[in-house]
Amino acid sequence: MPVITESANLGDLLKYEAPSLYSRDAVTVASGQNLALGAVVGLKTADGKVHALDPAATDGTETAAGVLLQTVDATGADAPGVLLARHGIVADAALVWPAGITTGQQTAAIQQLKDRGLLVRKGV
Repeated sequence: MPVITESANLGDLLKYEAPSLYSRDAVTVASGQNLALGAVVGLKTADGKVHALDPAATDGTETAAGVLLQTVDATGADAPGVLLARHGIVADAALVWPAGITTGQQTAAIQQLKDRGLLVRKGV
C-alpha cells in the first residue's frame, strides 16, 4: 500500500485565535520570496511589507511581527497574505524559520511574538 503524506495545514499551526478576525491582519508580502504557511516574518520599516525574519537585519525584519497563515508565492511580484499578528496560539512544530537561524535567535523571536500576544506552545 502506498504511503500518503499530507502537507502542513492551518490546523497544524493555529491552535487559537480571537473571534471576528481580531487576530489577523491583511498584509503584502514583498516580491522575491516564497513563504510557507507558518513562516515567522518581520515587517520592513521602509515599506511596511512582510519579509522573512532576518535576525541580522536592521530594517525592521529583525523583529518577529507575526506568523503567516497561508503559503504566499511572491517570487514574481508583491502578493497578498494573512498574518496572525496578535492574540493567538500557534504550535511550535508548525513554525517555519529562516535557514541558519540559531537557537538563541529563535528564542528571541518567540519572545517577540509573545510580546505581541502570540504564544508558541509545544504541540502536534
